[in-house]
Amino acid sequence: MSITGAQAPLSADQRARTRRYLISMAIRTVCFIGAIIASGWLRWALVAGAVLLPYVAVIMANAGRKRSERPQPMIILNDQREIGARPHD
Repeated sequence: MSITGAQAPLSADQRARTRRYLISMAIRTVCFIGAIIASGWLRWALVAGAVLLPYVAVIMANAGRKRSERPQPMIILNDQREIGARPHD
């Protein structure tokens, strides 16, 4: 969480996207190796994971930067600005 509404640095965003991509590719490698070893429905599930994960990983890696949520502007009423202002009856 940030005190200001500034976005995270571009390098941090790229590092996070690269990490997600590498994790996805590691899972794909495990699926591929598992598909060689496994049999039956599990083999086909692992093949599907090995085939679909690159597409999902590239889409996630190429997604744009997250927009930071800007803090809402504070609304100050005129009578709240005065020191010692009394509430209206």
